[in-house]
Amino acid sequence: LFHPKQIKILKSCYRNFVMEVYKPRLFFSFHKENNRSLKYKEYKNLPFSMIHNISSSFHKFVRPLHLHHYHCHYAPQTILTVSAATTTHLRRTMATAVDPSNTRLGWIGTGVMGRSMCAHLINAGYTLTVFTRTPSKAQELISMGAHWVDTPKAVASQSDVVFSIVGYPSDVRQVILDSNSGALSGLRQDGVIIDMTTSEPSLAVEIHSAASAAGCSAIDAPVSGGDRGARNAALSIFAGGEESIVQRLNPLFNLLGKVYYMGAPGKGQFTKLGNQVVIASSMVGLCEGLIYAHKAGLDLNHFVDAISTGAAGSKSLDLYGSRILNRDLEPGFYVNHFVKDLGICLRECQNMGLALPGLALAQQLYLSLKAHGEGDLGTQALILALERINNLSLQSEASAIGKP
Repeated sequence: LFHPKQIKILKSCYRNFVMEVYKPRLFFSFHKENNRSLKYKEYKNLPFSMIHNISSSFHKFVRPLHLHHYHCHYAPQTILTVSAATTTHLRRTMATAVDPSNTRLGWIGTGVMGRSMCAHLINAGYTLTVFTRTPSKAQELISMGAHWVDTPKAVASQSDVVFSIVGYPSDVRQVILDSNSGALSGLRQDGVIIDMTTSEPSLAVEIHSAASAAGCSAIDAPVSGGDRGARNAALSIFAGGEESIVQRLNPLFNLLGKVYYMGAPGKGQFTKLGNQVVIASSMVGLCEGLIYAHKAGLDLNHFVDAISTGAAGSKSLDLYGSRILNRDLEPGFYVNHFVKDLGICLRECQNMGLALPGLALAQQLYLSLKAHGEGDLGTQALILALERINNLSLQSEASAIGKP
């Protein structure tokens, strides 16, 4: 059965589309006649259904579309020429719905966020094969039933869908594209790779091309929400790639958060980088606001409560305000990784001819944390950089300004 939404016919209104189905090898084509326009928006998006074995089923699904200009006949001994790429695309997009009974999952990278995300899938009943460079980080998942292997290739060889969430673009390239040990080299035809690392859009496009050449699919799906979002299955997931594949994988994404389809390969990464631009300036504003309130002699807990209900309220304030005040600088997202993200953003800005001075300033402040050996702290550690600049600490006695 070809699902109506899973096949797009024709590249333009003036081309025919030809497809075959074996047993009984039903041949059919839709075509434009006498320059008449169809009632549908675009011929290239015209949906249809086709069932093999029973001709009547074909007519049953086509007639409701009110297509009067189709031709259909049997050719029992005829083998029509259909490209391998076309048949591979159709085969993988019309696969059955994803569920624990028919889909084996692989997971590469079980860090701060990956561990929680992987656990949600195990709890939903999926069989998981995992790889992480530090085996001890996978112990909790192994105790839940996951199977650990020693290479990304071994993960893929035992999986239908492989997730990866690692640190840097170089890590992504190694765990997915390495010809000897990478996941793509072990993935069966029609398998899917979902890279959830914040990485370079150009690398996402490269992975998609390599996967397509191997008869597989690749989705770039970086996430936002930090460790708390990962634990609570409340992540925002930005997906780039083939929309039909993303839709088929919705049962998996829904276990992790909410997925947003952003467009072609690489668009998920562009979305996440834009997200990081917003967060960078938000974190600077949050930390500067706390420094200012401290110097003014305000009670900082009361200050945070007061502004959180007004226009200054934000996700960054909700997630990190109390952590900063409690001096909880444990990573929900590492400074090192944020510096990497902002660096990618700035390179993309250069490619686009964009000047974003707020982004550049934020990156410099985060680089100063890295220079002080604080790269393994969470992004809320930005408060340390601003404390140093102003020679004060939020932990010290507040200024007497404004006090009676």
